Amino acid sequence: MKGYGQFCPIAKAAELFCEKWTALVIRNISAGAHRFSDIHRGVPLMSATLLSKRLKHLEAEGIVTRRRAERGKHWRYELTEAGAEFVPLVGQLAVWGRRWSRRELDEGELDLGLLIWGLEYTVDPAAFGAGRTVVELCFTDQPRHKSRAWFVNEGAECTLCMTDPGFEIDLYLAATLANMIHVYRGDIGLAAAIGSDRLEVIGDRRLAARLKDWLNLGPLAEMPPARPAPAQDTKSGSLQPIASVAEPIGATTSKVTE
Repeated sequence: MKGYGQFCPIAKAAELFCEKWTALVIRNISAGAHRFSDIHRGVPLMSATLLSKRLKHLEAEGIVTRRRAERGKHWRYELTEAGAEFVPLVGQLAVWGRRWSRRELDEGELDLGLLIWGLEYTVDPAAFGAGRTVVELCFTDQPRHKSRAWFVNEGAECTLCMTDPGFEIDLYLAATLANMIHVYRGDIGLAAAIGSDRLEVIGDRRLAARLKDWLNLGPLAEMPPARPAPAQDTKSGSLQPIASVAEPIGATTSKVTE
C-alpha cells in the first residue's frame, strides 16, 4: 500500500492498519495463533509468501515481534505494546460488522477450514470440567473426508483432531456448514438452532447443558443487527434445517440423553 503523503496521524496509522489482511493478521495473533502456520490458517486466501512479507513489515514497524519458541525450531509471533493497541480497533471493526454487514452467506464465504480454526481458538474446554470430554462435529453437507472434526477437551486444554482420535465420543454435533457458521456468528441462537433441527446434539444431557459455555461465542454473537436482515432464499447460505444424522453415536436415539 502506498503512503497517503500526509502528516495527519490518521493517515499515518491507516498506512499500516488499513492495508489488506493486516487487521486479520492482528486478529489471528491476538486470538492466540502465534506460529506462522496457525496464523496462515486464519487467512487461507492470503498466500504464504504475502503473509511472510507482511509479518516482516509489521515487525520492522514495531507492531509484531518474532522469537524462537521455547520448544521446537519454529518462530513465535507476538504483538508488541504498539500492536496490542490495535486490538481494540479490530474489536470495533467486529462490532460494526455485526451491526451493519449483511447476514446472508455467499458460496465463497462457506469456509470449513476457517470455521474449524475459529472454533479451535474460541472454545472453552474448562466448561466441561476435569477429565476428558470428546466433542465430535459432523458437517452433514460436506464430502466424507472433510465432514468430521474432533475436539479433545482435557481440563483447560483442547486438542483439535482432524482424524478420529480413538476415544469414546461424549457429545456429537451435526449441522450443515452454513448452519454451523450461523450458530458460530450468532445469527441464530444455540437453543433456536437445536429446537429447529438446524443443529443436532447427541450425548449426555449434563454435557449438552454446558455446550453454550464450551462454544464460548462471547457478547459479539449476542449483538443484534442494526437493521433487519434481507429475506433469505434457499441457497447454501440460508438458515435451513439439517438432514438427519445417519450414524448416531452408539445406541443413542434421542437428541440428548441422560
